[in-house]
Amino acid sequence: MGDSVNEYTTRLQQQEQEIKSLSAEVEGLKNPQNLSPSPRLEQLRDENAKLKYRLNVLKRSLQEERTVHCGKSMTNILHRLEEIFCEAIRDAYPELEDPPLSVASSQQPRFGEYQCNSAMAIAQILKAKGVKTNPREIAQKIVQNLSDNEVILKTEIAGPGFINVYLKRPFVSKLMSNLLINGVQPPPLSKKRVVVDFSSPNIAKEMHVGHLRSTIIGESMSRLFEFLGYDVLRLNHVGDWGTQFGMLIAHLQDKFPDYLTSCPPIGDLQAFYKESKKRFDEEEDFKKRAYKCVVRLQSKEPEFIKAWNLICDVSRKEFQKVYNCLDITLIERGESYYQEMMTKVVKEFDERGLSEMDEGRKIVFVPGQPIPLTIVKSDGGYTYDTSDLAALRQRLFDEKADMIIYVTDSGQGTHFQVVFAAAQLIGWYDPQVTRVEHAGFGVVLGEDKKKFKTRSGDTVRLMDLLDEGLKRCMDKLKEKEREKVLTPEELTKAQRSVAFGCIKYADLSHNRSNDYVFAFDKMLDDRGNTAAYLLYAFTRIRSIVRLANIDEVALKKAAETTEVLVEHEAEWELGKVILRFPEILQKILDSLMLHTLCDYLYELATTFTDFYDSCYCVEKDRQTGKVVKVNMSRILLCEATAAIMAKCFDILGINPVARM
Repeated sequence: MGDSVNEYTTRLQQQEQEIKSLSAEVEGLKNPQNLSPSPRLEQLRDENAKLKYRLNVLKRSLQEERTVHCGKSMTNILHRLEEIFCEAIRDAYPELEDPPLSVASSQQPRFGEYQCNSAMAIAQILKAKGVKTNPREIAQKIVQNLSDNEVILKTEIAGPGFINVYLKRPFVSKLMSNLLINGVQPPPLSKKRVVVDFSSPNIAKEMHVGHLRSTIIGESMSRLFEFLGYDVLRLNHVGDWGTQFGMLIAHLQDKFPDYLTSCPPIGDLQAFYKESKKRFDEEEDFKKRAYKCVVRLQSKEPEFIKAWNLICDVSRKEFQKVYNCLDITLIERGESYYQEMMTKVVKEFDERGLSEMDEGRKIVFVPGQPIPLTIVKSDGGYTYDTSDLAALRQRLFDEKADMIIYVTDSGQGTHFQVVFAAAQLIGWYDPQVTRVEHAGFGVVLGEDKKKFKTRSGDTVRLMDLLDEGLKRCMDKLKEKEREKVLTPEELTKAQRSVAFGCIKYADLSHNRSNDYVFAFDKMLDDRGNTAAYLLYAFTRIRSIVRLANIDEVALKKAAETTEVLVEHEAEWELGKVILRFPEILQKILDSLMLHTLCDYLYELATTFTDFYDSCYCVEKDRQTGKVVKVNMSRILLCEATAAIMAKCFDILGINPVARM
């Protein structure tokens, strides 16, 4: 239906241009006797009137359709305003092919809820065409062309041509009711197939603090895409192939010669790796045997494949301990998965004449890129470049991905930039159609602002870090004497919720492009923008409904029958923040910056506190403590706040608990 409206609008604009031209011709006739009505002009005017009527019918139908649809999914108010202003600008300036559109949330309440800032940009375009005009006059013309709508109460023109927009309170109230009746639903978006490549530890090495950010950020991005209705493939591109497996297998053969019949008790894989590396560096015979093991592994000899699988399985069990703690879901698809595809990739670049030899190695030089890709080493082996090209090709052609996101440290930015450029050069994808992006992140620092390490200078094991988080969190809970009011089971749930929630939130609340300081004391502080504060705030909000003795059935009925009033200023402010949720999701989808969601969640919690301090929800008798009055509209505002907070926690991978 939207296409029909656009089609009719275009036809109207063309006809009005022709009417204007014919009218000018008629008025320009010098002989008054010749001023008989032009048949074509009369015909056009008649058609034009019919078109206008049909267009208005279509617009009304579209608005009704939107209202019905709005009941099923949350309305993005910013998008709705963009539609309204886009139409007004096109009506005001039909001669502009693609007029600039700029609508944004207002930074100060005195300037309304939103602002349209298109007038200044339009003035610049008209000036370039030789038309001098004042931006305020343009703003006035845009306002005059605003159609009647369900959103805008009034507009004001301020400064050089800003249009301040004030929302209708009944519109906000209706959206609040829709949210309460239907739950937190995603905005309507077209379906997409998304691949998220994250975590990616190396087999035979324990996960360390460096893997923390990729794992947490990738999980949260996947949850966001899934909530938006996308088909998400979460991939763990583990390092499970390469020359290091030669030394590991050779060491396994020496240390556990009966590994084929009896499962080797490799307790500490990190120590096992260090032992084999030491031998590889110091023992020439061992080194030669390790290289032979690599060849036999690559030839897929059964006993070597079994040894490789044993080592991989030990690693997987260790990785899974971390994933269980952090509630991470992944499908493992390591470098070994793409081995057979690499030969085809090299052949394809050869056949297209895009590869060249350079000192014995085969490279691909992409014009405009700082470095070439090495797709075959001088010894005939493949590289990370070949592996990543093969993985990208498989995801594009076999998985048919519309979006592929790589969550790795920023240090790999140039590598992925060149890989993506090579894929575009060979014609695998068009960046205008398929989104392939590297979501890079900074490093984790210790409180000394240096790379986070143990006191002995070693990399911090991720499992040790999580255990430390649990211990510190329990100390904090006992310091607050929570063990006196919580059952042992509730205490353990609260411990895990706060400990792992704080670690995740500390990461996600920072701009991922920046380094961040890992500090337990700050993370576990229940003041300020921390998971601890937000989890406590959430349990307090949930307790208000319990205090009012309202069960779920009564709450649902109230949502359907009680109007959510937003008359008090604190109610109005809270309602507006709640309904910005779809805008926030769109902003994150565009930027892949999850700290935006954390900032929003903190703003929502603090706005709720202001509301609760100003507006009573439950009134109790001071003597008896019995509930004497419940403001159901405000209880519904509490419920709407909690629903949005719960969805934010879900996207961030944080598990709130009923009691803390």
